[in-house]
Amino acid sequence: MEPSANFLLSDLKKAQPISGWEDFWSDGTAFLKTASSAYAQRKNAFTTVILYNIIAMAMEKFVMTSLMCEGKLPYNHTMKDLVEAMDEAFPGAISDLREGLLNLDQYQEICDIDMFKISGPAMEEIPAMLDLASRLRELVEKQLSARKRKRGPHVCFKGEDTFCETGRP
Repeated sequence: MEPSANFLLSDLKKAQPISGWEDFWSDGTAFLKTASSAYAQRKNAFTTVILYNIIAMAMEKFVMTSLMCEGKLPYNHTMKDLVEAMDEAFPGAISDLREGLLNLDQYQEICDIDMFKISGPAMEEIPAMLDLASRLRELVEKQLSARKRKRGPHVCFKGEDTFCETGRP
């Protein structure tokens, strides 16, 4: 039989979860807890720039968790790129979070060395950022739970903050 470049769509396999997403989930949760605690205690070491970055890292970890579970990755890691990847993977899922996430890019432009810019948010903006990160975490947690129901027992929830991937049945 001669090799052929033709194939059937049924030959394509669904993207498999990318390993390590559980670590992203745990890290995101830890970053969010750290930022929330530091803000609540008004620790001087945690400037608005530092709080912004910790919150942004939490959000990035939550988005990566969601995408990796679906076997997908963003093109880059700006908030714009993360939002676009989520929109592509889960159309409409983040519509109520979209603008808030996109607005976060205004504080840092670090991709182009010639246009490098960091400006910190006002302390009054931090609660809204924490709320946005919490809402994103809740969305991803719901997606993980739905994934578990849809795909069966190979995804499990361990405790408050940790999901795990077990062997396929």
